[in-house]
Amino acid sequence: MPIASPGGSRSERVADGLAILALAAVAAVALTTFRDFGMGWDDFTQAQYGDLLVSLFGSGFADQRALHFVNLYAYGGGFDLLSSIVAGHLPFSLWETRRLCGALVGLVGLAATWRAGRRLGGPWAGLLALLLLATCPLYIGHMFINPKDGPFATAMAVLLLGIVRALLQYPRPSPGTIALAGIGIGCAVGTRVLGGFGVIVAILALLYLVAIEWLRLGPQPAAKRLGTFALALIPMVVLGYAVLALIWPWGVVDPLNPFRAAAYFSTFFEKPWRELFAGSLILVPDMPRTYLPHLLALKLPEVLLALGLAGIVTTLAMLAGRARPQRRAALLAVLLFAVLPVAVTLVTRPAMYNGIRHFVFVVPPLAVLGGIAGAASLRWLWARSQALGAVAAIAVVAALALPVVHMARLHPYEYTYFNAIAGGVRGAANRYMLDYWGVAFKQAAEALRAQIVASGAQPPAGGRWRVATCGPQAPATVELGPQFDVTWEPEGAQWAMTLGTFYCRKLDAPVIAEIAREGVVYARVYDLRGRTIPSLLTIPAP
Repeated sequence: MPIASPGGSRSERVADGLAILALAAVAAVALTTFRDFGMGWDDFTQAQYGDLLVSLFGSGFADQRALHFVNLYAYGGGFDLLSSIVAGHLPFSLWETRRLCGALVGLVGLAATWRAGRRLGGPWAGLLALLLLATCPLYIGHMFINPKDGPFATAMAVLLLGIVRALLQYPRPSPGTIALAGIGIGCAVGTRVLGGFGVIVAILALLYLVAIEWLRLGPQPAAKRLGTFALALIPMVVLGYAVLALIWPWGVVDPLNPFRAAAYFSTFFEKPWRELFAGSLILVPDMPRTYLPHLLALKLPEVLLALGLAGIVTTLAMLAGRARPQRRAALLAVLLFAVLPVAVTLVTRPAMYNGIRHFVFVVPPLAVLGGIAGAASLRWLWARSQALGAVAAIAVVAALALPVVHMARLHPYEYTYFNAIAGGVRGAANRYMLDYWGVAFKQAAEALRAQIVASGAQPPAGGRWRVATCGPQAPATVELGPQFDVTWEPEGAQWAMTLGTFYCRKLDAPVIAEIAREGVVYARVYDLRGRTIPSLLTIPAP
């Protein structure tokens, strides 16, 4: 944080240099750890979708299986397409390549968040926004393992930066801003139709700006400036649609398809199941209205919560102030990016499940708000007492370090983090879903293979071990390799791998390995030889 002349050019260079170092540090960690992360429930199918998209384009649209593949055609497949293309050119497995691509896409989201914070609050606000996001386990964890919501969070961060720049440059946005906003809107809507939130926010912020100018300048000048801006946006719309077509072909083969996707996702389309929330097993369509804010309060680091909430309050005050209309409109856009999705879920009460992975995209704008509020507070303290400002800066750095320590302890399960309000993952383990994507099977498979080698055990006649699983079967098959047959049924199996979640029974069999973090079991490996196990599943009372 700023210790020397906070408003001067030297201080700005220091802040920008630290931001670049922070990005480099995250990149270094990603490059050295991406192979640690396992596959989740959706990975195998998502990878198939990516291959089908490659075939779609490679065949000149003759092979149209991607346009009808399960329900994934209703999602954009930009990340899957990228991973499938890149996988053929890197010396890693497809699954390792997907983890690496996720990390690189996540870095783009970090950079966009930094630049948005810098545009609105200066270099130190940008740095703090970047650090708040880079130390958020929810974001960092999902950027490695989540092929849907991680890339979507990045796309929305890029779109937010484009909107902020366009509003600040109103009514004549630069070509670079037009290109950035076009790419952002294409990637956001083309990844998930929920990206329409960004379009709505942009329209609301623009209407707010036009209303201010209408009152200040009069109807005719305000309308003229709006017309100038609208003409400048035409290339943005064209570019955005081209990007959308590239990453979501189904979305453009019929102009009504995005609306069909919105209608499809507006209702719960699967057979309901129960998930653990606040200590109770609840059907996912029946989750309480407070589900999202409740889990945000428990899964975001305390420093991000505190500064983010302060940023919301500060921004509301700025909107009522005397700042330039363009700046106020840009601030309103960031505010709406962070709070509008939460407000909509409170009103509509959709089916909620898998923690808050669907709403990772609200974290970057919340970090921007927190960066603006935190930097402004530190500047205010510094102006009154350099000693007090230095103490506050040290406190912020210490608060940022706490979730980093937890991420190191939880690795590679950073996404399961719960803050001290929840009692950490230990306090949350019997009350909330932790490893709901089953990524612990990678370490469980490694432990099983190591145990077999160490014990000198030989497979039965036929040369293949049989492993029963309570958890995602396709990831278990990939992680174990060709020497293993994977099944749901324990009958005839020599081993079992189970997640440490509520629906996996604790078996009456020797445990040969436990995958645990901070005292919480994420997966177990059992020796079933010589034992009869009726089922790996258990259905606790609601």
